[in-house]
Amino acid sequence: MRAIPFSRLFMVAALGGALVLSPLSASAFESELFSLKNRWEHTVTEMPANQRESTLRALAGEAERLAQQNPNQAEVLVWQGIVLASYARERGGLGALGTAGDARTVLERAVEIDPTGGNGSAYVTLGALYDRAPGRPLGFGNSATAERMFQRALEIRPDGIDVNYYYAAFLKEEGNTQAAREHAQRAVNGTARESRQRSDEALRRDAEALLREL
Repeated sequence: MRAIPFSRLFMVAALGGALVLSPLSASAFESELFSLKNRWEHTVTEMPANQRESTLRALAGEAERLAQQNPNQAEVLVWQGIVLASYARERGGLGALGTAGDARTVLERAVEIDPTGGNGSAYVTLGALYDRAPGRPLGFGNSATAERMFQRALEIRPDGIDVNYYYAAFLKEEGNTQAAREHAQRAVNGTARESRQRSDEALRRDAEALLREL
């Protein structure tokens, strides 16, 4: 789906403490994010459908807290947006529009910090959000914006399974069958990322099913 003055001695002590604590803070942040990614991947690829919504709601709460603690970490914001977008998809209907809008806001903030959008992941998710949301006045859906987001993702990671699958699905809806077939095949032939092995393989299977429909 935003000085208190210190004495010189105290300033040196504070800086020294920051240098010592910084690696630990980074390690803790990376560990929490790693755990969040793994549980999201398990949820969307292996968990029964009737359990996904409540689990994603809980994960969205965790992602929000992590983002509040690390507001300028683009990777955290990208993952908050991904989790929110997944939660919105599971909720479905008009009730999910607020969550989808929150996902869009977070992802756009991530792109402001990191123009690559987490190696294209932010743009893929934004493309899917703009594709699936209803248009005005109910929502923010916009095919032209979705197209731009997918194209930006392709510039960054042209062989990505996720990039090509979601773009293929979009092209099918737009009636561009030939291009949809091309990108679905690229998704089938793509290499799964080590950090997203299960979800990428699930999307590869979705791309194979999409090819059979085209």
